[in-house]
Amino acid sequence: MKLLKIASALLLLTLLNISCSSDSEEPDTEKPTITVNYNEGFPKSCSVLEKGKEYTIRVKVSDNIALATYAIDIHHNFDHHTHDDQGSSCELSPIKDPVSPLIFMENYTIDNNPKEFEITQSITIPTDIDSGDYHCQISVIDVTGWQSRTSVDIKIE
Repeated sequence: MKLLKIASALLLLTLLNISCSSDSEEPDTEKPTITVNYNEGFPKSCSVLEKGKEYTIRVKVSDNIALATYAIDIHHNFDHHTHDDQGSSCELSPIKDPVSPLIFMENYTIDNNPKEFEITQSITIPTDIDSGDYHCQISVIDVTGWQSRTSVDIKIE
């Protein structure tokens, strides 16, 4: 009985010590950043991509803590919709209904959770898709769950 009381007291002290430990780690309040506007960055706003050709998407991403994943989404803009972060606008083709648009959506893990990373992802534009206006959307998520996203207007001919 005495042993049970001592063990209970030690367990209680251990739990109190763990729960009151002074982890003064500040919460992450910063979203990751995305940069396309550098010499090798691609695609730039209003880039024209040709069907059947291979392109390498190059985008720099960074975070104050660590990066976890990124995604690339290329979708049609035949209805002239916009995304809230597009800084420049390109001359758009007339509105049309999609018949066989390119739909590219892929998620990728960033190994070893670095603070800085350059996305270099190759994609071949299929030959049997609709020509016209598209968006290339890049998103990145850090290890604490913050997400940033940017969209670039492109054309596929």
